Amino acid sequence: MQSNAVLLRGPQDMIVDQLTLTDPGPDDLVVDIFHSGISTGTEKLFWSGQMPPFPGMGYPLVPGYEAAGEVVEAGANTAYKPGDHVFVPGANCYDGAFGLFGGAASRVVTAADRVTRIDRGLGAQGALLALAATARHALAGLNKTLPDLIVGHGVLGRLLARLTVAAGAPAPTVWEIDPDRRDGATHYDVIHPDSDDRRDYRSIYDASGNGALLNDLVGRLAKGGEIVLAGFYTQPLQFAFPPAFMKEARFRVAAEWTPEDLTVTRALVENGALSLGGLITHEAAAPDAPAAYQTAFEDPNCLKMILNWKDAA
Repeated sequence: MQSNAVLLRGPQDMIVDQLTLTDPGPDDLVVDIFHSGISTGTEKLFWSGQMPPFPGMGYPLVPGYEAAGEVVEAGANTAYKPGDHVFVPGANCYDGAFGLFGGAASRVVTAADRVTRIDRGLGAQGALLALAATARHALAGLNKTLPDLIVGHGVLGRLLARLTVAAGAPAPTVWEIDPDRRDGATHYDVIHPDSDDRRDYRSIYDASGNGALLNDLVGRLAKGGEIVLAGFYTQPLQFAFPPAFMKEARFRVAAEWTPEDLTVTRALVENGALSLGGLITHEAAAPDAPAAYQTAFEDPNCLKMILNWKDAA
């Protein structure tokens, strides 16, 4: 079985190539991908060659852990059937290429327990489910405080803000230095940090991935406040200890989503509590993937780029 896939042969060396897929087993699904998203965090690091050593890493690789499509074959041990619409968080099913992420392809083979059913009506927005689940993972659980300040109004920052409002908490303040990214807020304010005099935030979520902000964020904390690192940071993080000591600051790292996060997030989307609207700003045909990845990584006006595999088939 063959699939057209985005293949990253090395840093900034990307093509769309035809790859052979591994044979599906009784616990597997074969899924035709309709849409896949481009991550401007971890995938950009692989594209640029800046990703630190990571389990399963190597070139050539198929990127993409945000994909949605339709089941075309279902193994005997699965609870799925052809025609089911599913979210796919990547796949490792390629002969001769790493599938560390593996979702940016026209067809994938994946274990059924990795996917989740979604409403077909979501269309391209279905590919955003992993990012929404990542935001939910940062917010939910024991001993976690919802943010009163979010740094960065990209897709992750917007999802964090929307989930905070959906939880019934007071609307957070969101910082954004790019004036073009301050639009699109609903029920919360987006401001430049220089216009904010507040220094008593209890819970600051950094969705910018800019580790150089830590000292500034410590200075904005209330005593005993927490900074949540919700981005991905390639360089060692450091901060001045005396200010953090005086604030008794706490730091928490938000890791990737869990299956529970995905299930809860899907329910929030389906019942209308969480909107995924207005997050996709760019869409490209899958054969144009090399240019689309570059746009996603280099164009500040691109919030989220989606590759369309369905219409390119």
